[in-house]
Amino acid sequence: MRVDHIAIAVKNVEEALKNYQKILNVDQLEIEEVPNEKVKVAMLMLEDTRIELMEPTSPDSPISKFLQERGEGIHHIAITADDIEKDVARASANGMKMLGGLRTGSYGRRITFIHPKSLHGVLTEFCEAPPENGKEE
Repeated sequence: MRVDHIAIAVKNVEEALKNYQKILNVDQLEIEEVPNEKVKVAMLMLEDTRIELMEPTSPDSPISKFLQERGEGIHHIAITADDIEKDVARASANGMKMLGGLRTGSYGRRITFIHPKSLHGVLTEFCEAPPENGKEE
């Protein structure tokens, strides 16, 4: 397992990108809308991990609620699961409270979340490993 990305909730992806690009030497970035999660994401590719900026696309988006309650900031840490089904089953068997089942996230990868109360206040995402060719779809 490895850190896949760190997700940051923002009010406006384009504005946040301007600031991140001022301090990071980012040549690669991808922007995608994920309708079932009600977010627009910008993925900044760093050498050994990624930063995901997330903007809500709907007032009933979980990210919209997060921004209203806590403001902009770190939303979750995502871990690439070696075998997502086995890793989720192991986490559940060890008392971790999952937030919903496996579903499709950005790039068509399967994801799920572990409730922050299970991991000392940190919302943690399990995400499926990228395709073998290393490129996101």
